[in-house]
Amino acid sequence: MSKRYFTIGMAGHIDHGKTSLTKALTNVDTDRLKEEKERQISIELGFAPLYEDDELQISVVDVPGHERFIRQMIAGVAGIDLVVLVVAADEGVMPQTREHLDILGFLGIRTGIIAITKIDRVEEEFVELVKDDILGELEGTVFENAPFMMVDSLSNKGIEELKKLIIDTLKEQEMRDAKGAFRLPIDQVFTVKGQGTVVRGTVYEGTVEEGQLLKVLPDGIEVRARQLQVHHKPAKIAFAGQRAAINLSCVSKDDLERGEVLVSSDHFIVTNTIDVAIRVVEDLDHLVKQRTPIKCHIGTAEVMGRIVFFDRNELKEDNGEILCQLRLEEKIVTKRGDRFIIRRPSPQETIGGGWVIDPRGNKYRFGQQTIEELEKKKAGTPIERINAALYEAKSLSMADLIKRTALDEENLKTNLQDEQFVQISSKEFTLSSLVELIEEDIKDRLEEYHELYPMRSGLNKAELLQSLQKQFSKSLIEFIIEYGMVRGVFSRKEQFISISSFEPHVPKSWEKRTENLLNELKKDGLKVAYLSEYIKNAGIPESLVVELKRLLEDQGKIVLLDDQFAWHGEHFAKAVQKLKNHTSNEFEVPDAKEAVELSRKYMIPFLERLDSLGYTKRVENKRIWQK
Repeated sequence: MSKRYFTIGMAGHIDHGKTSLTKALTNVDTDRLKEEKERQISIELGFAPLYEDDELQISVVDVPGHERFIRQMIAGVAGIDLVVLVVAADEGVMPQTREHLDILGFLGIRTGIIAITKIDRVEEEFVELVKDDILGELEGTVFENAPFMMVDSLSNKGIEELKKLIIDTLKEQEMRDAKGAFRLPIDQVFTVKGQGTVVRGTVYEGTVEEGQLLKVLPDGIEVRARQLQVHHKPAKIAFAGQRAAINLSCVSKDDLERGEVLVSSDHFIVTNTIDVAIRVVEDLDHLVKQRTPIKCHIGTAEVMGRIVFFDRNELKEDNGEILCQLRLEEKIVTKRGDRFIIRRPSPQETIGGGWVIDPRGNKYRFGQQTIEELEKKKAGTPIERINAALYEAKSLSMADLIKRTALDEENLKTNLQDEQFVQISSKEFTLSSLVELIEEDIKDRLEEYHELYPMRSGLNKAELLQSLQKQFSKSLIEFIIEYGMVRGVFSRKEQFISISSFEPHVPKSWEKRTENLLNELKKDGLKVAYLSEYIKNAGIPESLVVELKRLLEDQGKIVLLDDQFAWHGEHFAKAVQKLKNHTSNEFEVPDAKEAVELSRKYMIPFLERLDSLGYTKRVENKRIWQK
């Protein structure tokens, strides 16, 4: 996609001319509400198209400047790519301007232009004084090197130059991620007669198409994008960076509110505990104590909560970046890297802001160890973040990796090609180091089992899975078993898993007695005594009987005719061959008795055993040779 989409914001103190400047740039009056017209201030966010060509589409957000409307201001700024900071020439920098500067910095806005408005109201020398005043205020902020433009919205002085500067600046800037999953924090909900429920917001990332199935989080309401509009014009698709209005089916206006998030996938995390990195304003008016109530503004959501420190109990001044946690009273939708502002609810003031390190915060102990862990999380490269997520969860699907790492699918696919990661199925991944550890664990378990039960073929696979499934997923264990079999580490016989080098055997202490049993059985030919007598005479304990019988039969040294009789393996093979040589393809019991010269006592169990082994098939009174 060659075309790029951006949203810029107008920020500044009340009555410094943001709305007039927006109108001068766009020919759109963004004060729509009756009370806005009456009071001549912006209460809600105002939007207008600024510029469009084959390469760019630029929208403007006019955010309210009055302190009572700081919530709307934060909601508007959170989705923008460039800020025009508006300062009136006849008033200069005001307290609200300073707060806006703090908020813009905390929200990670890095591109700005300073517009000095109402220049026709003052002498040129006074404009220079205002400019010097602004430069002093901008020192140390992200806007200290921002370009200045002198404008007057009524006479249109400097308007075209400002517009050109905005366009040229954005031409050099990367647009938001249009490849990831779609996300739009809702800042307006309303109804249109004959159309139903409509939501509006800035597309944070991804794209949305007309007719697409979506979800509203955190409640998980399923909806469909019936129609799309971008700047009041119908559109088939909306891209990251665009202002979009989406007509939703299957939902009422009363079911939705500002702060909820419209998404296209389950990749996004719904949470109320987030690990964060914050900075605070330089001049805090009040002490911030451990678990101080705060109001968190993230995306378009405004949620009450508490701040939890792990390396201090109070905060009064700027101490650099602080790693801590926000525990919120309501669920929010967020991912790693999202920006937020925290304010004190009463008395109202901006405390600071920062970014989300991990949207899946846990409860941690107070102390340096927790800070060190949070430092590791914070500093993580994509590979380190994938590694940390897989180390914690052992194995994850692509969807879960997107949630836990805050990386998009394309980024994940690239980094998952690293040799330290292993794909265990079409959808699941793990660490190669973990595969080695689990393989060693399985080997240890099997070796211990072989030592305890040397006569068994191996450990039942179901039992092995059950013993490991508390720690690892079934698919991961099965992958490691199959992977080990391919490489000759493990062997499988029916449902039993063993070390490949292992052979079932009689314990050394019972070898001689087992040999005696076999010799006696062989000496008696086909007319044997009860097997229990041979076992008793050999002095083999009852506890070994079941496994010994199974082992000797597996090895072909004996063949159990039934519960009472067994023949030596060699005699059984000779009896089968003799019967075959002296019967046709079909035969009956008398034919068999004559061929092998056995009484019914042995003949019936022998023939039934031939049936069970597949040598013969019984059809009424006849048997037919199968092999």
